[in-house]
Amino acid sequence: MNSTKYPVKPCKPADRPPLKSVRLRDQVCERIRYKHFSIRTGESYVYWVRGFIRFHQLKNPKDMGAAEVTEFLSWLAAARGVAPSTCKQALSALLFLYREVLEIDLPWMNEISRPKDRVRVPTVLSAGEVARLFAALEGPMALLARFLYGTGLRLMEALRLRVKDVDFERREIVVREGKCGKDRRVMLPDSLVSRIQTIVSRMAAFRT
Repeated sequence: MNSTKYPVKPCKPADRPPLKSVRLRDQVCERIRYKHFSIRTGESYVYWVRGFIRFHQLKNPKDMGAAEVTEFLSWLAAARGVAPSTCKQALSALLFLYREVLEIDLPWMNEISRPKDRVRVPTVLSAGEVARLFAALEGPMALLARFLYGTGLRLMEALRLRVKDVDFERREIVVREGKCGKDRRVMLPDSLVSRIQTIVSRMAAFRT
């Protein structure tokens, strides 16, 4: 990083505890756990930080700046053909690295142009197509597909659900630590209640 053009200023400690790890990767993971990021977000941040450093031949991030970040993002877009949303995720990971782990002020980040998302018409299945899709599924996968479709949950949110998060009386589900670490409530479709109750009963009988 050019210290004459981009002076390195330490960030204010705020309420961040001091890092205990020595290796940079471990420090990133430590700060991710402190921030209570989701598992997938943490994994993607570690992936992009590692990719950024490897792209620049293991150069110390403290010695790099806007030029290196822009070069990396440009390479992702041009050579690897990643989507703008993926570039934004990589940039967020690098911002996290500098601000939260290295605790360096980043005035040069304002000079980096953010990739623009492509505006596309969403693909939506018709009622008939959804019915044919469900008819082609069997067993647990069929119930999972109907559950995702009926509740609007993300895949990992559904897989992480606990029995106590499902309220059959109120016909609602409590999603804990969803996107951005937020909790929310969604409706439980009546058509799935009896099937889910059967699974819960089988689980309880198996445990006893």
